Amino acid sequence: MEESENLIETLALEPIELNLFRGVSPNEGFPRIFGGLVIAQALLAAYETVEDRICHSLHAYFIRPGDVTKPVLYEVDRSRDGGTFTTRRVIAVQNGKQIFNLAASFQVAEDGLDYQSPMPAHPDPETVATEMEQALASNKDVPAQVIEHMKRRPVEVRWPDPQDILKPVPKAPRKQVWMRAKAPIGDSIKLQQACLAYASDMAFMETALRVHGLTWRTPGLQSASLDHAMWFHRPCDFNDWVLFDQDCPSTSQGRGFIRGEMYTRDGRLAASVAQECLMRVKT
Repeated sequence: MEESENLIETLALEPIELNLFRGVSPNEGFPRIFGGLVIAQALLAAYETVEDRICHSLHAYFIRPGDVTKPVLYEVDRSRDGGTFTTRRVIAVQNGKQIFNLAASFQVAEDGLDYQSPMPAHPDPETVATEMEQALASNKDVPAQVIEHMKRRPVEVRWPDPQDILKPVPKAPRKQVWMRAKAPIGDSIKLQQACLAYASDMAFMETALRVHGLTWRTPGLQSASLDHAMWFHRPCDFNDWVLFDQDCPSTSQGRGFIRGEMYTRDGRLAASVAQECLMRVKT
């Protein structure tokens, strides 16, 4: 059995030229690059052109599927360097075509008025079975590729209310997921944010699918992330557990909309996330 990926190594970028970076994707037998990887690498590319400022928000669009067998080029446009805020735009390219673009804003650290919504009621992560334990308990026929993917990916995930991936049933449009890095990632703010951005695209679309009793393995399902937005409110240590509390207020016209809040284990609201996804079932 191979060891799980290391997030630091997975997200690493190679500088090519001024404002130009190259990233690669682990090839685990899936046809498309994981969206969270492209978000995180694009954010790190933007950070390479920013000094002494912290990202407070990012907004991204997925344009074309990414090919896991080829590297991705990230081109950074230094849109503006202001007195307090810095803006960057990043274009991700494969085969001469855009597959993704991201706009991110960075701010000089400052104090200000402080309020947050309280952390919702939740089970402790230690009381929740691991993702693999849950999958095998509900169905002994889970494909080997799925089990290997759970072992390999660099983020540990625990679902208080898991969906059976092979025999799904409709569930309420709300769920919680505990998440943390499997290997230490240090305390760099930019790397912590990139890892949180990577994880924010995991187990997110499923909140829209579960309303209809669907999973990513449902025959005939066509699904993909369309856009992704994230706001960083407070520092977060992704070496420890983070609660990703999610809800889906709407699915319509072949799309689903999901919102989420990410809380540190001690109750601080670290980030808010929103995404719209494609979800079609072909019969």
